Amino acid sequence: MKLRLIIICTIVRLPSRRAPVTAETRPSRSFSLTIGLLLATSPALAAESPRPAPPKQVQAKPAQDGKTRAAGTKATGMKTSATEAEHIVVRARRAATVAASATKSDTPLIDTAQSVTVVTRNEMDVRGVLSLNQAVRYAAGITPDLRGGVGTRYDQFLLRGFTVPTFLDGLKLQDSPTGYAVAQTDTSRLDRLEILKGPASALYGQSSPGGLVALSSKLPTDLRSYGSVAATGGSFDLYRVDADVGGYATNDGLVRYRIYGTVNGQHTQLSRTGSRRFSISPSFTFGGDGPTTLTLLGNYQYDPENGTYGGVPLVGSLKRASYGYLPRNFYDGDVPFEKFNRRQGSITYIFNHQFNKDWSFTSRGRYDDIMTEYRSVYDMGYYTNEEEGLLSRSAIATREHAHNLAFDSQFKGHVRTGPLQHTMMFGFDYMQQSATEVGQYGAAPDLDVFHPDYHMVIPAPDPWVNYRTDSHQVGVYGQDEIRWNRLILTGSLRNDWYRSTQVDNQYGGTTRQSPSQITWRASGLYHFGFGLAPYISYSTSFQPQSGLVSSDGGLSLHQASPSVGKQLEGGLKYQLPGTSLLLTAAGFHIEQTNVLVAVGSTGYSVQSGLVHSDGFEFEAHAEAFKNLMIDAAVSVQKVHDDSTGKPLMQSGKGNASLFAFYTMPSGPVKGLGFGGGLRYTAKSYGGEADYGSVWVPQYAVFDGSLRYDLSNASRSLRGWTVSASVRNLFDKKFIANCMAYASYGQEFCYYGERRNAQATIGYSW
Repeated sequence: MKLRLIIICTIVRLPSRRAPVTAETRPSRSFSLTIGLLLATSPALAAESPRPAPPKQVQAKPAQDGKTRAAGTKATGMKTSATEAEHIVVRARRAATVAASATKSDTPLIDTAQSVTVVTRNEMDVRGVLSLNQAVRYAAGITPDLRGGVGTRYDQFLLRGFTVPTFLDGLKLQDSPTGYAVAQTDTSRLDRLEILKGPASALYGQSSPGGLVALSSKLPTDLRSYGSVAATGGSFDLYRVDADVGGYATNDGLVRYRIYGTVNGQHTQLSRTGSRRFSISPSFTFGGDGPTTLTLLGNYQYDPENGTYGGVPLVGSLKRASYGYLPRNFYDGDVPFEKFNRRQGSITYIFNHQFNKDWSFTSRGRYDDIMTEYRSVYDMGYYTNEEEGLLSRSAIATREHAHNLAFDSQFKGHVRTGPLQHTMMFGFDYMQQSATEVGQYGAAPDLDVFHPDYHMVIPAPDPWVNYRTDSHQVGVYGQDEIRWNRLILTGSLRNDWYRSTQVDNQYGGTTRQSPSQITWRASGLYHFGFGLAPYISYSTSFQPQSGLVSSDGGLSLHQASPSVGKQLEGGLKYQLPGTSLLLTAAGFHIEQTNVLVAVGSTGYSVQSGLVHSDGFEFEAHAEAFKNLMIDAAVSVQKVHDDSTGKPLMQSGKGNASLFAFYTMPSGPVKGLGFGGGLRYTAKSYGGEADYGSVWVPQYAVFDGSLRYDLSNASRSLRGWTVSASVRNLFDKKFIANCMAYASYGQEFCYYGERRNAQATIGYSW
């Protein structure tokens, strides 16, 4: 049963000689306008596309984007009587209480038997979000900012104790299998994101036991003309200019377009480093509101520089050194040698065809091309001489190029068998990657932390790695969602075939893998009429892993089998009827088996590793509930690696957060929005140092936001808004995370993001 938000405008014609009201003409006083809000959850609206509209009614189409159509369609010229009502259905932004990541079709969260957190475009704008790292901070189960406020070139966080993949427009963003050619999506080009928690391989193939993050791009809407431009400035010399323009490319709206672009840059919180970005994303939709549509989306992004990837030694940051502590702006690199250059381009298609009111076909595909050039001097996590402040360093340089293909196609349909209603889906997907990496590694001069010299002569690094990797994945899957009265049962089944070949051109040798894996999911949920929905679900996942394993003491070796994840989750959801207020509580148990465990220094492993994650999460979300937006989250978790007897490195004990934003509905400051948030992160495990286990202390920081619609000050300023936000309001000094390897004597830590304020002025039409 599908949730659709429909705004029904009833325009009643009064006797008048004026022409009919259209999308292009302004209503005169001869019309009476009434607006009703219908929250549709009936079976009639459960199909993928609406049923045929009644006479005199313009049919609503599923939203592709967050814009709301302000007026109906062109006047048809049909004559109507003075008492005849004309209904116009206006499309609204996809609600924050609806998500597609768990079932691959828009489903109300209250009817989804799995934990999903939705972060809308509006929430990102209110909080001033500039990266995926920042976007997920207020979700339960997140261990945020694994590289603190320093390594911002990648989006690095844990979900329920595990790293998780990212999907864009339903297709996986494939990372480099060996190095640093990893795409980063500028969040300002996103319409929303969804955090799906727990194994999801039954629909997506190889994935993490922790879940995944699903991003949705801004796409053409059904508005005839729209756009916005915004300029932002802030701390560390932040500058941004964002522009978004779209509308009809043809008079009848059969071809629609949208072009988004950004130019931005900022110094990082470390001295002598910065980032710059240029990005453009054009898109076109062919077919208008017809049963067959094709959307083409392109993106090109160029990052001439993107900060540094280094950190600080544990001694001197988390633990006091003989000289005290290093400052938060300490830079461990070398300015002339430092380089990070990333070019990423992609083209995506999304094809939809509605056969009838029950059956549809969707196909989507994307080609990605990612090139990176990375060069850096970084500290080794220990001192050559601590008393004299001499920090040991190394130099690294890599060039990488990855070509990625991804496709996903599915048939969806609705079938009734007696009292049971089935929503069925059958799909096929394919992924391919070809990647190369050429890298060098070598020594670098020690750095005097008391009097750092950032322009030293760095010897040319020696050849280190030279890989070529080719991989393919084919998957077939099916899903059946069965509804009987208020009971919802869902079952998913999938089989994947994975093949990978890696050629080592540096030292010789070829590594091949060709595993296959069956994954599945089963869940049940009962939706009571007063808004409560208890549920239980079981789901599985798999992840290919590289390495030689032996089960006979090294007499015979073979490639590792995939690790396998499984989760049992149960919980309660409650949505206050007629509102967006949604409360969720869930408990989960995750196990990851077949994990590689090294056997001394033999060069092979055994697959006896077991990792489990147990926890409880609570979230509360309300979007525009009595002019108040609320996001609250609490999580408690325990992540344990049985092979070491310790938690997984960098995994935390949980988190808690609260963000509230209120907009004044009336009075002299009508349109003024203000709010703030608190983010608490429990302690996390940072590995083993020479003195024992490393635990990163808990910390809490505050954020703040303001926004004002200037049209409330003057009608001449209609469309203009100003906003401001600040992260880490009180500039708290804290360690975000650490990585310590006692066997190597290396101990790294990363300072958290310093106070970062920004202000924006924007105009939209």
